Amino acid sequence: MIIDVHSHVWSYPQHFTDDFRNQASRARSGVEVDLTVRFEDYRATAPDDVRTIVFGGKAKLSGMWVDDHSVAEYVQQHPEQLIGFLSVDPTQPHWYDELQHGHQTLGLRGVKLLSMYAGFRPDSELLDPLWQYTSQHGLPVLLHTGTTFISQAPLDCTLPRYLDRVAARYPQQRMILAHLGHPYEGECVAVIRKHQHVYADVSALHYRPFQLYQSLMLVQEYGVWDKVLFGTDYPFTTVNDSIAGIRNLNSLVQGTSLPRLDEQKIEQMIYRDSLPLLNLS
Repeated sequence: MIIDVHSHVWSYPQHFTDDFRNQASRARSGVEVDLTVRFEDYRATAPDDVRTIVFGGKAKLSGMWVDDHSVAEYVQQHPEQLIGFLSVDPTQPHWYDELQHGHQTLGLRGVKLLSMYAGFRPDSELLDPLWQYTSQHGLPVLLHTGTTFISQAPLDCTLPRYLDRVAARYPQQRMILAHLGHPYEGECVAVIRKHQHVYADVSALHYRPFQLYQSLMLVQEYGVWDKVLFGTDYPFTTVNDSIAGIRNLNSLVQGTSLPRLDEQKIEQMIYRDSLPLLNLS
């Protein structure tokens, strides 16, 4: 079975401001991405044995707001294939109530944080109530780490080093650092190596193949293949395209003396059962 730990659900364009939609044209260089989410499209571009973590996202600063009810309804339509995460924007009122409601009433099983898009530091003491709640209830937290196409989203809120501080304070907290922290992969690898329950995903990276080759070579040289999880970032890309792109990385260095990625480790990563690692089994 393949576990896709990073997939979106939203109504496009309704859940976004005009400003976000206009800036989204920079998401993939030279490629216009259709951000419409359809379950049938996702399944048509994936093997049959896929189980998927899905979430929306809340970030008032950047112009994105997906109500958790939308995520819960989407999951309820396909409960055998989907696991839903809630989202909060801690810069906005009533976020803690939304955290409790999404978990206890809607039955969502993890949290997606968009610290850069919303403009907050995940290691701020103001977020201690969130980390206390998620640790107490065993909820995994996936955080966007790395760059973005949104101009008003501050890069100094997204650095992987801040999650080192959170993990030190909450050592049982399961976390996923999305996108291997790109372009701060070195920081990301350092953080996931230090902390037992902190992982990274490879979502939305295969279409920058040489960067991903170098990122996974860092993973390999630091010996943390077991801390890397498969994800897509659908609808920005698909399961099949992500797998094909990752499997093709060694072709970039064919005919050179550059080192090869361990293809057995790549296959183990693609087929890793991430759910027990994240308290979701």
